[in-house]
Amino acid sequence: MTANVNYFEIGTEDPEGSRAFYGGLFGWGFGEPSPVGYRMVETDAGGLWDTGAVGGGRWAVFYVQVDDVAASLAEAQRLGASIAIPLTNNGAIEFAHLVDPEGNRFGIWRPLGAAA
Repeated sequence: MTANVNYFEIGTEDPEGSRAFYGGLFGWGFGEPSPVGYRMVETDAGGLWDTGAVGGGRWAVFYVQVDDVAASLAEAQRLGASIAIPLTNNGAIEFAHLVDPEGNRFGIWRPLGAAA
């Protein structure tokens, strides 16, 4: 298992406000939004997700790259985590959001296809 923290994501119902805040604070550049309201941060360091289209929600999470998202998801649940976003395949990656037993949200992911 790789188990490297190598991506972050900010979920927000106010993407323009978050973009202004983080861009102003850290000087980050943001890409254009995808059809689902996702903007890359600093090309590929992280993402800013407009959660308005998926029922809202706010978070700032780190992502851990794993070899097998489904297996890691099952093990996290066995250890007491709950699922915030179930296993999702967007064609380029598969990922999930979990909440640890203390209530902290985090993500797991892996690239698909040639990048795997």
